[in-house]
Amino acid sequence: MGPLRRGSLIGQLSSTAGVLPKHVKIVEVGPRDGLQNEKNLVPTQVKIDFINMLSETGLSVIEATSFVSPKWVPQMADHTEVMQGIHKVSGISYPVLTPNLQGFQAAVAAGAREVSIFGAASELFTKKNINCSIDESLQRFSDVLRAAKEGSVPVRGYVSCVLGCPYEGKIAPAKVAEVSKKMYAMGCYEISLGDTIGVGTPGNMKEMLSAVVKEVPVGALAVHCHDTYGQALANTLVALQMGVSVVDSSVAGLGGCPYAQGASGNVATEDMVYMLHGLGIHTGVDLPKLLEAGSFICKALNRKTSSKVAQASCKL
Repeated sequence: MGPLRRGSLIGQLSSTAGVLPKHVKIVEVGPRDGLQNEKNLVPTQVKIDFINMLSETGLSVIEATSFVSPKWVPQMADHTEVMQGIHKVSGISYPVLTPNLQGFQAAVAAGAREVSIFGAASELFTKKNINCSIDESLQRFSDVLRAAKEGSVPVRGYVSCVLGCPYEGKIAPAKVAEVSKKMYAMGCYEISLGDTIGVGTPGNMKEMLSAVVKEVPVGALAVHCHDTYGQALANTLVALQMGVSVVDSSVAGLGGCPYAQGASGNVATEDMVYMLHGLGIHTGVDLPKLLEAGSFICKALNRKTSSKVAQASCKL
């Protein structure tokens, strides 16, 4: 049998499990999730230049920084300067992470127009990460959601450890569905399901999503896959086949999690865009410009890119 034509292969992929979306929104998390773990402090101007470069790539959502206590995440201590220093392009959203009401108020004062809150499907991870139970964490977020509603500020909700936890191991899909349902009911317009330690496989992803879509509309879901075991693109493809059309990724595959030892970076945005474009899915993102932004931040951090597409492009 001869090689399959590209169109027929895409048709086969679509028909295996639902139809692939025509458009996918990419949420670029590099400036926040990507940089928060860097041991050396990244100069504020580098962060600003990085975000400004990303703003020229066609990305519509760029997570800019985190309004957490500098005591917990020193790398994000310059959040106000970053928010006020970037060139905000019309039509692009620059959400920031706000763990509590104090962070939310500081973010809004600095010019933030969208925020994110962070929950988890694991009790032990929640305890280690924000020092409280899952229910207590949701209680804390209710203050943020109330204030956000009053100020007409959209709130995105992250659920960590949806496919596994460094402390608890396997996480029951029903637990992920329960936490996602609560955060959605509280007013989060979008729930991002994070495989924080990257242990998931396409089978786990399908099982977990099957449980969550019974509680939260699939149009309000996103996936956030880490590539620790090299499964991120495969897991994302399963999510796309199940109707998800929002994906989180980080330029150059930057990032991990300060509370999840050994978790390597997020899936690289360059690799995600390459796959999506190969599937005929529209992203609005200019890959060469994305590669430039990845090259810039890797030089600034003095590290090699984790993007396979960037590595291949260097050799061409």
